[in-house]
Amino acid sequence: MFGACAGWGLMAPVGKDAMTHGFDGITMVTFRVVGACLLFWLASLFAPKEHVPAKDKFMFIGAGLFGLVCNQCCYTIGLSITSPINASIVTTSMPIFAMLLAALILKEPITGKKTLGVLMGCSGALILILTSAAHGSDKVGDIRGDLLCLFAQFSFALYLSLFNPLIRRYNVFTINKYMFSWATLMLLPFTFGHVSEVVASPIPMKTWWEVVYVVGIGTFFCYILTMIGQRTLRPTVVSVYNYVQPIVSVAASLLMGIGALKPTHALAVVLVFSGVRLVTKSKSRHDMEQSASKKI
Repeated sequence: MFGACAGWGLMAPVGKDAMTHGFDGITMVTFRVVGACLLFWLASLFAPKEHVPAKDKFMFIGAGLFGLVCNQCCYTIGLSITSPINASIVTTSMPIFAMLLAALILKEPITGKKTLGVLMGCSGALILILTSAAHGSDKVGDIRGDLLCLFAQFSFALYLSLFNPLIRRYNVFTINKYMFSWATLMLLPFTFGHVSEVVASPIPMKTWWEVVYVVGIGTFFCYILTMIGQRTLRPTVVSVYNYVQPIVSVAASLLMGIGALKPTHALAVVLVFSGVRLVTKSKSRHDMEQSASKKI
């Protein structure tokens, strides 16, 4: 999980730099989805073969829509508009969305600690968005990009809540080859013409290497690592590793000169981190049921 989150944290400034030197958001997300699809199908040739019933193959359509198309399109296009620092801070809000959706869909209890955590996290996100609205700079942030990145986290949390039983039934290569295949079929017909025009124009070699990192490390390799982490660690431990992303992203953005850290950013980080910490540390329905059974 540390490797995955560090890889994603570095992907924000690297991807942002690529999208200011030849690529745009639509082209980048197309390369991410199609490139990772090819890599997962190639890797699946060397992985254990699994039988996937037709019903589950079609369920991967929904998983691909929420877990990849909506998530990656909104995040990548949002990153192309806003700053990599803002984009990485917003990613830490995902556990809060996961908690709210778990309460609605899985009937998980909402405790006082969770409520306080959500309010703190929302306050941090609001400060970030208002700061972006006031500045409107791709170094400080842009409200449109922040909101797109925020919706990307909501989409991924919805994917985790709706399709968790499905993704636990199969290995990482089976899951991703079907999810990325459906995502490619949904995305490519609408983006192929635009992408063809972009790649036909002169693009610096540095940008191509950055794209290789985004596809090979930031998507393919990090997806493998995070799914292994989700299978071997408790969800609360997995969520804590989200804190690694903005730390890596902020450091890399400042070193690359493509981000500016404001005092309001620091306040937003403290509020979001504290809110997520409260949410992930509060008791789940399973914990409450275990406590009740011990008392009996």
